[in-house]
Amino acid sequence: MKVRELMTKNVACCRAETNLATAGELMWENDCGVLPVVDEAGKVTGILTDRDICIALTTRDFQSSKIAVGDVAIPKVVMCEADDDIHSALKTMRREKIRRLPVVNRAGALEGILSINDIVLRAEKGDARIQPELTYDDVVHTFQGICAHRPGTLHVVAA
Repeated sequence: MKVRELMTKNVACCRAETNLATAGELMWENDCGVLPVVDEAGKVTGILTDRDICIALTTRDFQSSKIAVGDVAIPKVVMCEADDDIHSALKTMRREKIRRLPVVNRAGALEGILSINDIVLRAEKGDARIQPELTYDDVVHTFQGICAHRPGTLHVVAA
């Protein structure tokens, strides 16, 4: 099974110069928690999550309309291609501990996004006789990898 069979096409995206207020509105209107950041050619240059917006707004003394997406977005973007095997994408999600992968063409232009939601909705139970291409076990294994704590990342802050 290829990524293109599960990915969401026509994904909302934004530019680095877009402000956080506009990005938040895009997320609200499109019922999504992530926006790929693209340049004028449509090439993915970053990724912005709803969590990034929340942290930026609570740690900076600025209005959302005064902060550019490019100042907050994560520049290191892990991506996949539409013709990649779905199990390769799942492995990437586990390794990188991410729930969404922008899907790009060979030039790096955005074609869609693969989310854990897309994967969950297409997984099948399977049994001893029939083994579907994407199983519930695949989903659970991926979630376990995503949710596992990385060593040394727990920080305790005294009140």
